[in-house]
Amino acid sequence: MSADDRQDEAAGVHRSSPTGPRITPRQAQHREAPPQDVPQPRAAAHPQHGIFKPSLWSVVIFVLLLSGVGIRAYRDLSRPGAWEYSRETFGKPTMKSAVVANADLDGSGRGRRMLAISGDIGRATANWFYDQLKQAQLSPGDVILLSSDGGDLEQGTIMGEVIRLRGLATAVGTVDASGKVHAASCASACVLVYAGGKTRYGIFGSLLGVHRFTVDGPVEDPVAEGQRTQGILLGYMTEMGVSSRIVELMSQTSRIRWLSPREALAMNLITTPIERP
Repeated sequence: MSADDRQDEAAGVHRSSPTGPRITPRQAQHREAPPQDVPQPRAAAHPQHGIFKPSLWSVVIFVLLLSGVGIRAYRDLSRPGAWEYSRETFGKPTMKSAVVANADLDGSGRGRRMLAISGDIGRATANWFYDQLKQAQLSPGDVILLSSDGGDLEQGTIMGEVIRLRGLATAVGTVDASGKVHAASCASACVLVYAGGKTRYGIFGSLLGVHRFTVDGPVEDPVAEGQRTQGILLGYMTEMGVSSRIVELMSQTSRIRWLSPREALAMNLITTPIERP
């Protein structure tokens, strides 16, 4: 190849070959760079729902907490009266009530608002009684009409204190659909509830009965426990304006001693006797 041919080839000019057709000079070959691995974007991590793998320590702590609650619940329910309290609180109460808008207490035909309660005074009756009072919406001077053979001493005193704080009166009897009040009986812890009345009506024919209170379950010193109970009763009756003579009568017998109207009046247990016309 001549010098002119090399110049033309460098310039990209077509030349005629002396022995053949026109040819196009070869172009410089450019090598492509080898492909490089392009990093692919990572897929976003999504939390797995519905799969929970607790650690060993979390399981141990949960078991300890659960066992602690169970032990405390067992200790609470092992106390005397605990089962009865739970059953009455979450089950069926031992007493029933009825609100009477116009009850004839003395046979005069003049009605007054009453809450009549009857049945046994259980371990949780004070809470139940408080709820009944809220629903009845009684005013000071309205009457709690009682008919009960008694029950728990502590619950009876609480109910009596609530009655006194609200300025309510008490009476012993039952009431029929017409609003007429009939004679009934009130014994043992029921007398404590009755004593809470600011005015305590004595309905003709109704009975009040007292006896010695006993302690449920074993105690370390029965004599000391008996004295403690007697002291509670004495303090309560004194606070309610009843003679201490009633506590003496309670301690004298384990059987119900029915008080005569004269005895109840003399001890100021009855404040307002009502005689039927």
